[in-house]
Amino acid sequence: MSHNLFFALWPDDDVRERIASAAQRLRKTHAPRGRWIRSHRYHLTLRFLGEHATLPDPLIAACRAAGDTVRAPPFSFSLDAAGSFANRKIPWWLGCHGMPDALDALWSALAEGLRANGIAPDEPAPRVAHVTILRDADRRLAAERIDPIEWTVGDFVLVDSTLGPEPPYAILQRWPLGA
Repeated sequence: MSHNLFFALWPDDDVRERIASAAQRLRKTHAPRGRWIRSHRYHLTLRFLGEHATLPDPLIAACRAAGDTVRAPPFSFSLDAAGSFANRKIPWWLGCHGMPDALDALWSALAEGLRANGIAPDEPAPRVAHVTILRDADRRLAAERIDPIEWTVGDFVLVDSTLGPEPPYAILQRWPLGA
């Protein structure tokens, strides 16, 4: 078994449902082939921490310590755009037309906490806030506006995703914002 470890924003059921509806509209409009992500797997990755054969205790401890250092207020933002990345697996996503300031501040606070706890920065530049809805698409999706999906963020999580035919996600820890 293999584990993917990452920090993320975890949408509530209402946001998940609205993301699924937007994904379904894109599916009907564009009819792409690929692997559609099931709604229980939707998340917005803040920091991917690699694939591991087992979860190293020192890494988990450093992640927990980093999460404990983050101080940020709760905030809201909108997923208001759809698009894709130009890599070979062509993921389609829902994201933000522009990076929300509060989300960027949370991202920076987490990056600083990770650096302070010995986890070297290895994050994309520029940051692109997105929720993947389709993997291995048969073609790219030109950026387009979608009906905004308002997302109120009150916490962030550390997630272990075990790889396999049906990879389950396990939330290892949740940190409330505003604390």
